[in-house]
Amino acid sequence: MEIKAADVKKLRQKTGAGMVDCKNALVKAEGDGVKAERILKELGLAAAAKRSGRATNQGSIFTRIEKKEAVILEVGCETDFVANNKDFAILGNELTEMALRSDSNKATNEMAERVTETISTIKENISLKRFKKMVIADNDLVVDYIHGGGSIGILVKLHSGKKEALSDEKVKAMGFDCALHIAAFNPEYLSKEDIPAEYIKEQEEIFTVQAKNLGRPEKVLDGIVKGKMNKHLSEICFLNQPFVKDDKQSVTKVLEALSKDVDSKISVSEFIYYRVGEEL
Repeated sequence: MEIKAADVKKLRQKTGAGMVDCKNALVKAEGDGVKAERILKELGLAAAAKRSGRATNQGSIFTRIEKKEAVILEVGCETDFVANNKDFAILGNELTEMALRSDSNKATNEMAERVTETISTIKENISLKRFKKMVIADNDLVVDYIHGGGSIGILVKLHSGKKEALSDEKVKAMGFDCALHIAAFNPEYLSKEDIPAEYIKEQEEIFTVQAKNLGRPEKVLDGIVKGKMNKHLSEICFLNQPFVKDDKQSVTKVLEALSKDVDSKISVSEFIYYRVGEEL
């Protein structure tokens, strides 16, 4: 069957595998992209998948934190010139305020009207792409971080067993470092517990095929699969990743050390990662 160049390119962008390997996998999978991706994974030719896709447009990420709630929001536009426009920045900040006043994660008529007003001023198409809110409890600390002039935005929530520990400068610094880490490494999940069971099962099956392809004896397959799985989790789970400021320790280990230091259990309970134009 004929394999289209566009399909090969799409598979390459998704897996990081070579063009020839992608084409061969598509041929073997009879054009099925999902099957071809699995074939590449079983051959060990596909890189670990990233949660976000390619950036496809311009815009900026905005955040706002208030006492009981925080919000992260993406506004899209056609050109980077407009993304750096003063009126565009004013719009984004006003939309975060409106989002916090809304009862859901859906745009209100007020927000839509405000976007339309700015379009008439700037003379370029603008859209409110998405937004999401984060609840802040008494024992929570939420930190935001904007990277690259608004290309990436982060909200991360730390939880403390003792409320007073949240005012400790070490805890505040950890919150910022966690946000910085997430911006740099874009973890797909917070922890293993957040990963769908079917995904874990599929990865274990893929790693089993990889181990068998190496000609390893049956008695050592379980150990190899477990090792590969642990490595994979350190790539996609925030708490399992090597910490951005100390790659000899996982994020979990750094949080455990901080907890002892401030005499209160400090954990990360939630994060939100937004990148301008990402394909969801």
